[in-house]
Amino acid sequence: MKRLIGISTWVWESPLTDSNLGGHLARIAAMGFDAVELPLENAGDFTPAAVRGSLESTGLTPFLVGAMAPGRDLVAASPAAVERTQSYLMACVSMAGSIGSPTVCGPFYAQTGRVWRMSPGQRREAYAELRHNLQPVAARAREAGVVLGIEPLNRYETSLINTVDQALEALEPLLGNGVGLALDSYHLHIEERSLAAAVRAAGEHVVHVQVCGNDRGAPGGDQTDWEGFLRALDEVGYSGPLNIESFTADNAAIAVAASIWRPLAPSQDELAVRGLEFLRGM
Repeated sequence: MKRLIGISTWVWESPLTDSNLGGHLARIAAMGFDAVELPLENAGDFTPAAVRGSLESTGLTPFLVGAMAPGRDLVAASPAAVERTQSYLMACVSMAGSIGSPTVCGPFYAQTGRVWRMSPGQRREAYAELRHNLQPVAARAREAGVVLGIEPLNRYETSLINTVDQALEALEPLLGNGVGLALDSYHLHIEERSLAAAVRAAGEHVVHVQVCGNDRGAPGGDQTDWEGFLRALDEVGYSGPLNIESFTADNAAIAVAASIWRPLAPSQDELAVRGLEFLRGM
């Protein structure tokens, strides 16, 4: 299936702001990408007017993502923390609606890097709490014509939702009602026995896909079963973008959050170009 190929501005810099987004989008368009993943780390980092202007000049299709920074939790947290997290996610929904992004994606359940042990009963309770606290955000997303893409993360970044099966269990009543699944090949490669089987299990609920090599570098030339992964996406009818998500080791906040301790390519531009060439050839 012919899909848009995009890339996250996190490949180069964090945070994305009105002052730097124009340059990043111009670079991404010049490389030949179709789409751009825009991380809204904090409400107000960038404005709809600035984004729309850069999108108009570059022709890129936008996809908004969020970040679960310290203090953002919908599970096992104080009422004040839950309310702050809901407010942040609703700001993301509003931004997506304002710039024409069909989805808002991320691990929208707990702070990235927060892990704790749970018995099966405690996990069921945590999932019920997640559904309760996510529901108002899902309702706002439906009103805005936007879908929340909830992303499973690997075991080192969360203990709540690591696999597609866990995401389906946690979110089942909300799926299709303003909520879907965002799949990242990096996390799937760690947690799933088969990338293709995980995609098939997610089925119609896949609303966004992020890709990178199994080392977090450029997709292609790595251990990932790309043919099986992309064939499974075709089988479930996923027609959305493939967005490269990687990071620079030069940015303190993002490098620590994603455990990027070394360069993943000779340059970030080379990482982007190599990934684009590989995906175009698949």
